[in-house]
Amino acid sequence: MRPSRLLLALGAVVALALPSAVLSQGEDGYLTTPFGIISVLPPAPVKGDARYAADRAIFRKTRALVGSPRWILATADVKTAPADMLHDFSCAVGIELTPDNAPRLVALVGRAGRDTSGQTNIAKNLYKRARPFRIDKVPAAKICQPVKELAGSYDYPSGHTTLGWTWATILAELAPDHAGAILARGRAYGESRIVCGAHNASAVEAGRLSASATLTAVRATRAYQDDFAAARAELDALRRTAAVPDPKLCRAETELVGKNILAAP
Repeated sequence: MRPSRLLLALGAVVALALPSAVLSQGEDGYLTTPFGIISVLPPAPVKGDARYAADRAIFRKTRALVGSPRWILATADVKTAPADMLHDFSCAVGIELTPDNAPRLVALVGRAGRDTSGQTNIAKNLYKRARPFRIDKVPAAKICQPVKELAGSYDYPSGHTTLGWTWATILAELAPDHAGAILARGRAYGESRIVCGAHNASAVEAGRLSASATLTAVRATRAYQDDFAAARAELDALRRTAAVPDPKLCRAETELVGKNILAAP
């Protein structure tokens, strides 16, 4: 059985990697016509409005999580390669998922992810909102991802959250009997960006909305429907034969996923 990344993270310093591409070079998404995410998302918060003030309060409060088990999970959630995303959702799905045993799933989410991330990037480049650690000017030690990896990119919406919610939504539809656990993990994946200090809370909310809205259009395409059917057959077969994750490690992950990141320490 593959060693749990969560176990390794809880016992040692996690090696970080730059976010990986979801798709192979040159592959398109499912959408062939403009979607219009800007009309769906609320504008990025600006100084003086209530959402801006809430973002500042949440960012400052969650710095208390630095070094905690939830911080370690957020650090592990920085990685976005397909192998990492499959591992992140294995406990929620109830089987060990890998790129080797779930290639159709990887292809499905990868292609849909090109659409969802593309829409999020449109909004990012329009609003160009600064990340929270730049607004509040906190030390790099209070951010779980090296600041140099975030240079030149923006806060709103969160790309990591968009990716995590894309995985969660599609997996929940493929395995509806595990939908609650899968969506909870997807929610926590986005919240990891708040814990990490890489994104404001409003950017995480916008990342989920961007993914959900874009996927409504993606699902209507015939190509997606065909690929979804193939991925469902693959996952149904895997659920009869694949190894299951370590229950002890999954219980530890479930406890962290259920943590209210705004609760008193």
